[in-house]
Amino acid sequence: MSAARPLGRWRGWVVPVVAIAVWWWVAGTGVSKSPMLVSPALVLDTALDQVTTGKLWRALGASFARELAGFTIGTSLGLLLGMALGLSRGFQRVVGPSFNTFKQVSLFAWIPLISVWFGLGDAAKVVFLSLAALVPVVVNTCDGIRNAPVGLLEVARVHGYGRLQTIVSVILPSAVPSIFTGVYLALIYSWLATIGAEYLLVAGVGIGNTLIDGSEHFRMDLVIFGMTVVGMVGWALNALARMVERRLVGWRGA
Repeated sequence: MSAARPLGRWRGWVVPVVAIAVWWWVAGTGVSKSPMLVSPALVLDTALDQVTTGKLWRALGASFARELAGFTIGTSLGLLLGMALGLSRGFQRVVGPSFNTFKQVSLFAWIPLISVWFGLGDAAKVVFLSLAALVPVVVNTCDGIRNAPVGLLEVARVHGYGRLQTIVSVILPSAVPSIFTGVYLALIYSWLATIGAEYLLVAGVGIGNTLIDGSEHFRMDLVIFGMTVVGMVGWALNALARMVERRLVGWRGA
């Protein structure tokens, strides 16, 4: 049983390792003559150049700065709006229908309007990322509050809890898992939106610009390197969020 567990951890590496091996073989044997198929060795050389010259760190620094700004703004507004929708039936009746319509609009459909109102620079990108983070936080916060266990609410009523005490001691704690799910999705969505914003708006410095440079100069080694970095950062953000979630669940269970 104990031997099976380490083996299970490595199963996820089977497909990537096989894919890289096939890629290396095809590139090395010359089966494909397409200039679009570069060798893994060339991608590694490009990665080394990007790291040692500092280009990668400048690009990631710019992208993370936009990601952090958009995520913070979108999550903060999302928590406030989600709590208002979840706690106030009057607010839900007035604002809820408009928000339900708003969330049906594709994120990328906002780009023309954002570019007119905020230009094509960093301000527009941060607004775009804020929208990406806003919706999942609002939806999950509102749902978590609305789905507070009836039994706990009844216990609070029996013990004479007031409205504020019920919210602070019962409703919000029970909504924490759902709220965290919204924040987790906002973190992932805002990172994906960062790449889209850098690609579709004025490039500037950023990992999205790395992809653009590679595409415009037909440097598939740079494109593959950029895609790999985007995937690795997304994986790291996902792992970080899961780690925080485990600690949060452990703290609540203690």
